[in-house]
Amino acid sequence: MITVSCIIPACNEAARIGKVLDVVRNHPLLFEIIVVDDGSADNTADVAREKGVRVVRLATNQGKSHAVAEGIAAATGSHLLMLDADLLGLNGRDITRLVQPVIQNQADVTISLRRNSPWIWRCIGLDYISGERVFARELLATRLDEIRALPNFGLEVWINRLWIAAGSRVRVVSWQGVISPYKAAKMGWLRGLMADMSMMRDIFRTISLRESVQQIIRLRRRSQA
Repeated sequence: MITVSCIIPACNEAARIGKVLDVVRNHPLLFEIIVVDDGSADNTADVAREKGVRVVRLATNQGKSHAVAEGIAAATGSHLLMLDADLLGLNGRDITRLVQPVIQNQADVTISLRRNSPWIWRCIGLDYISGERVFARELLATRLDEIRALPNFGLEVWINRLWIAAGSRVRVVSWQGVISPYKAAKMGWLRGLMADMSMMRDIFRTISLRESVQQIIRLRRRSQA
């Protein structure tokens, strides 16, 4: 039987994570919710605990890849739902539409396409670096040290590489009502710009530009929108 562990890495998301947790904490398709507090300076962990979900707290900020690895280490479900902590407009139907194709064996993996994904990703019907995805835990469970060693934002493209190697059936799920806040809105334009640049640097420290294009082509070929 498929059971789904939802892993939410979070750093300084006290103002936003509560609404996300309200959506997932009692969702019938989710077996457990694990928030990994990545060394937050605010009360992110307290908000999560008040919602009644499991919290793994890291003493210092280790970055998204490391935080997700700790969540996987704590998870017990057969499958994982990776979810960002700052999503706006998320509802239970969105979670169902992302999880259900895997549960019903219509796809091996699913990945979201949010309303404010970059226009080019919406044009081609695939956001290959989306942080919201469902897949089997066994794909990563024995590779946690590799994940911990990844750059902060190298995880998604590294997972793509595994999906492609495994020949996974991909389902792209359109989330027309969901947005991920731009970093500039959360941090100010200068810090937000620097954070975006840091994210892109991490991606291209993990894979080459050529491989990123190949990933997009190969995942799109294997996907069903």
